[in-house]
Amino acid sequence: MSRWVITGAGGMLGRDLVAALERAGQDVAGLAHRDLDVTDEAAVRAALRYHRPDIVVNCAAWTRVDDAETHEEEALAVNGHGAGHVAAACADGGARLVQISSDYVFGGDTRRPYLETDDARPRTAYGRTKLAGEQAVLRLLPGTGYVLRTAWLYGAHGPNFVRTMIRLERERPAVNVVDDQHGQPTWTVDLARGIIALERSRAAPGVYHTSSSGSVTWFGLAREIFGLLGADAARVRPITTMEYPSPAPRPACSVLGHDAWAAADLEPLPGWQVSLRRAFPELLAARAGAPPGGGALRLEARPG
Repeated sequence: MSRWVITGAGGMLGRDLVAALERAGQDVAGLAHRDLDVTDEAAVRAALRYHRPDIVVNCAAWTRVDDAETHEEEALAVNGHGAGHVAAACADGGARLVQISSDYVFGGDTRRPYLETDDARPRTAYGRTKLAGEQAVLRLLPGTGYVLRTAWLYGAHGPNFVRTMIRLERERPAVNVVDDQHGQPTWTVDLARGIIALERSRAAPGVYHTSSSGSVTWFGLAREIFGLLGADAARVRPITTMEYPSPAPRPACSVLGHDAWAAADLEPLPGWQVSLRRAFPELLAARAGAPPGGGALRLEARPG
């Protein structure tokens, strides 16, 4: 049995990953921000010396995409330097590391799915900080470091686009949603299972894309959500990115290809519509206590 440490365990992905590992009977220590601040290098080293993990999954992240445009140094401290601190501590202790990263490392200006080998050219501060984290992990752990890029995360344990749309369906007669950005809504429960499968496979270290199969726009996703609620999907109206500007430019297409995942003989994550239907009962159960999920038109859900 492997011994796991999950940093950022209080976040949306972290909570689902800890739960999945516990169900699988694994030895897991979940460290939320109150337990471990990854920007504190000494604290990170001490925590890993204490827990002596075989594998660490770094879910800790600065996830406020727009705020990073004016607070890039603070975002870099978590997403870049923090990831480096975790990687260095893993190198000292002989642990493997899975670093959760983002589709935002790409510019979003292609019409085909991004390959793991494509050049990362982020257009945002957030993307630059996530890329810095990737580079630190791969530099410090060339034989034991994994970078998992994912996209459009949603789940029951944090604010995200899906929960926002569930709330807005009750509150508003109509919603306007961006229809010229394409991506892959990914359920955090699916991603947690994928992380565990990757570890069990002992696949080669490196970069992997781990997101739902298929793709959709935010508008298409919102209409699917309304349909699952039994609401009239025509209440969701399409708009363009130009009609809803934001401080951080959004990628027009950040669909991720899964070539490395397939080459490792790992089972692909389900299609986004299949997973949304499976996730819906849990999301509805959580909605009574749902925190605000951001703007009515679009919320970018990041890992962490």
